[in-house]
Amino acid sequence: MNFALILFVLLVVTGMLYAVDVLKFRKLRTKGAKEPLWVEWGASFFPVILIVFVLRSFLFEPFKIPSGSMVPTLVIGDLILVNKFHYGIRLPVINKKIMANNDPQRGDVMVFRYPVNPSLDYIKRVVGVPGDEISYLNKKLMVNGQVIDTALLADYYDDDTMRYYMQFTEKLGQGEHRIAVDKNRPPYIPQQFVENFAFKENCRYSGEGVVCKVPAGHYFMMGDNRDNSQDSRFWGFVPDENIVGKAFVIWMNFGNLKRLGFFQ
Repeated sequence: MNFALILFVLLVVTGMLYAVDVLKFRKLRTKGAKEPLWVEWGASFFPVILIVFVLRSFLFEPFKIPSGSMVPTLVIGDLILVNKFHYGIRLPVINKKIMANNDPQRGDVMVFRYPVNPSLDYIKRVVGVPGDEISYLNKKLMVNGQVIDTALLADYYDDDTMRYYMQFTEKLGQGEHRIAVDKNRPPYIPQQFVENFAFKENCRYSGEGVVCKVPAGHYFMMGDNRDNSQDSRFWGFVPDENIVGKAFVIWMNFGNLKRLGFFQ
């Protein structure tokens, strides 16, 4: 179920009870009289729900990483915070932008509503912004014809799959981050797994990989676990109206407290 919608409904209901109590019934109660149950369990929760609603809708929202598509940057079980106002102020529930702020940049880790099913939230890295030509051929990333710099690191061991992967640093945008590559996986995208997405004509698939031209108002997303990520290569571009916010910190991982901290 949509938690934002549930929270909004609770806010409206408790707000109405709070207003009725303040404007009418509170004045009629004798001093020291016990509050009725509808006040104790309804109206009294309004201030708490209001604070949570404002914080979650306009400032920061917590998420839990459910898959390994962003390994090694984020692993299953990481609890992260997402900055909701970094890309602009949006109305809760309907996610409509009412005030612009920063535009997504290459290299940002972004949470967004999955274009195939907007009721689901996904997290990936911004690889292409509007107007970019993104090439991922033979496991090499190029943006507008320029090969993105990488440097080989020691192999990465993934605790969840109990496998080693090749690991690189990648400089995309202003910062560096790590990526994982499975040398045993082929570079091509199996066509039976590719969705019939909007602007699919902007993409060319081959045995070497995929080349896409990012349309206006859209973004090309990829997971850092390059061979184990269902991303824009499979389901297309993320429209601006699907953006939720920018992920920036791991605030808890109950299995590994060393993972806490900010990330690129």
